Amino acid sequence: MKTKRIGEWLEVTVPEKWKGVTVEKIMKKRWNVPRKLIHRFRTNKEVTVNNEIVHWKDTTVQTGDALRIRLFAPQPLEVTPTYMDVDVLYEDDHLLVVNKPEGMFTHPNSEGQTDTLVNAVASYFQINGIEATPKYVHRLDKDTSGAVLFAKHDLAIAMLGEELKERNIKRTYLALAQGKVKPKKGIINEPIGKDRHHPTRRRVSPNGQTAETHYERIEYLPSLQASLVRLQLQTGRTHQIRVHMSHVGHPLIGDELYGGKGNYNGQQALHAAQLTFIHPFTEESVSTFAMPPVDSPFFTEEHVHKLQEN
Repeated sequence: MKTKRIGEWLEVTVPEKWKGVTVEKIMKKRWNVPRKLIHRFRTNKEVTVNNEIVHWKDTTVQTGDALRIRLFAPQPLEVTPTYMDVDVLYEDDHLLVVNKPEGMFTHPNSEGQTDTLVNAVASYFQINGIEATPKYVHRLDKDTSGAVLFAKHDLAIAMLGEELKERNIKRTYLALAQGKVKPKKGIINEPIGKDRHHPTRRRVSPNGQTAETHYERIEYLPSLQASLVRLQLQTGRTHQIRVHMSHVGHPLIGDELYGGKGNYNGQQALHAAQLTFIHPFTEESVSTFAMPPVDSPFFTEEHVHKLQEN
């Protein structure tokens, strides 16, 4: 879909498939705009067709029309910006994908915490004149490095949240799992719940939430007695990969909480190496690859290249 930014407005050139569709249907059914935003757009007259304010229910658009939505109005920064280097993997007017370091929380977990990825991205926004609060679409555990997707405005976070819910955002991880994972590929479909005997640990539990992990052994590394594994999440439960791999007898190297061996100062062999999604506005496929930290005791760039080849 052809789009361009004009100041605070996004202009969409109406495609053939929207011909004869009302503005209201585009907003509610094609883009699934939340009620709160619908109200704001209507009240503030922030949607136009060919530069004219129109009645949403009565106006149908035609191929080639210029549909404009005021998406980029300045928004207050609602998180403390903290300057840190940010490894940007992809960026446009709507989205930002960054490579989170190992050992960093995705977002603040307590009042006054300012050393998280959200704080770093807030600083990046401030430095680059982006007048908004960064909104993360999904999270990574503190000790997992890799790609995290952020939205730059309210409609982007709403649309991407829906895509995540519909499982249309594909997150691919690299892991080093103990032993030779057999069969070579498979699906672990076991519900995950809290472990009542531990404050943070999760476990496979009949009463837990549905959790589905797809895995494939890329290669076996005899020197480590471990398998390099590619994993894709169909759901996003806390510690999902760690719990599932431990459950099938192949805990991640270094993951002491779930039975992994090796003393790596709390680090575990898990890296979110690839993020693939359909862009909510251009409708083009976006695929980003995150390289592991340069000082990673587990992964190299070559491991990510193997992922690209498979």
